[in-house]
Amino acid sequence: MAVQSVESSTTSVALGPAAALACRECGQRFGLGPIFACADCFGPLEVAYDLPTGDPEALRRRIEAGPDNIWRYAPLLPVPADVADKPGLNPGFTKLVKADNLARELGVTGGLYVKDDSGNPTHSFKDRVVAIAVEAARAFGFTTLSCSSTGNLAGAVGAAAARAGFRSCVFIPHDLEAGKVVMAAVYGGDLVGIEGTYDDVNRFCSELIGDPLGEGWGFVNVNLRPYYGEGSKTLAYEICEQLGWRLPDQIVIPIASGSQLTKIDKGLKELIALGLVEDRPYKIFGAQAEGCSPVSRAFKDGHDVVRPVKPDTIAKSLAIGNPADGPYVLDIARRTGGAVEDVTDAEIVDAIRLLARTEGIFAETAGGVTVGVTRKLIDSGALDPALTTVVLNTGDGLKTLDAVAAGPTATIRPSLEAFRAAGL
Repeated sequence: MAVQSVESSTTSVALGPAAALACRECGQRFGLGPIFACADCFGPLEVAYDLPTGDPEALRRRIEAGPDNIWRYAPLLPVPADVADKPGLNPGFTKLVKADNLARELGVTGGLYVKDDSGNPTHSFKDRVVAIAVEAARAFGFTTLSCSSTGNLAGAVGAAAARAGFRSCVFIPHDLEAGKVVMAAVYGGDLVGIEGTYDDVNRFCSELIGDPLGEGWGFVNVNLRPYYGEGSKTLAYEICEQLGWRLPDQIVIPIASGSQLTKIDKGLKELIALGLVEDRPYKIFGAQAEGCSPVSRAFKDGHDVVRPVKPDTIAKSLAIGNPADGPYVLDIARRTGGAVEDVTDAEIVDAIRLLARTEGIFAETAGGVTVGVTRKLIDSGALDPALTTVVLNTGDGLKTLDAVAAGPTATIRPSLEAFRAAGL
């Protein structure tokens, strides 16, 4: 993999405040390009910035005057200044629901909120990360958008590619939920099922990048991953703005690769550094399904290394047995005083029902994981019910209908007599 050092080359792409790619392990910096691993130590790369300086109030006003989507935060993202004028799905600025009914059920007195990202264009948070990756793909001259996906990302890439004028070819495990397969296929791109787990799919995509067949392809979560990951920061930005420009005390985030959690932490730290929020402690909690819980196991065992597992859970969007950002999740949970916990499939289903019954939000299985873990953390005393808490729902329950068995309360003849007899 060819890379160029910032010191020996001039960055030729216009991606706003993005200044370089920096290794999270050794700190080496490289020019902006479609690379994702450090040439020196093979550590993961992430975007380094020259962020705005000056009056925080002026920056707040600039953000608040922006569009009602993630492009209001364009001054803090690796995107061109005119990004809002380009054809795209324009995700973001989804509802932060004050969940008083759920709070009463769980015994939360300090304020409980659900950040409901099911309101995005393809009904998951993946629209955020793909929107940033599309801008990188444009900047680097790619013609095809691709990804390895557990479902939601495939749909987000297909839709974004259709809107932005790219060809798309996405790869998924062969046994995904039917709803996610349809949503990934309907946009007219190529959808390829791979016999195996998500980790098998991801390995295949890494091989394709190095083959002539993959020339001109931007894999949003591989060779465009440093840019793609930055989309998750917008969740942190929105939560704090919607709370009146203040940090939440506690936030519960689902873990698949772990990138969402690490980037939310990065976003919170950026807001503090920019003076947009008051600098005070916050705790980050990670949530996994018991059937794919390598990070939770490592946290509970006091380990720094995350041992891969073979996923076996209904929460297929979180079924990544070898999470790339797992060690960084452990660092953040420990640094902030949080934790990583997991719940069973039965607890996931119960939590989906609980959120739907109390707040009218039908979450996919990943949302059931976060709500279930929140309840478990409160019961164990790890999460303080007297503090302001935000729980993430990252997708729509219509994508995972097989997880929840539900139907009519009764089936009756069309008469009042029959209705009375049903006892309703």
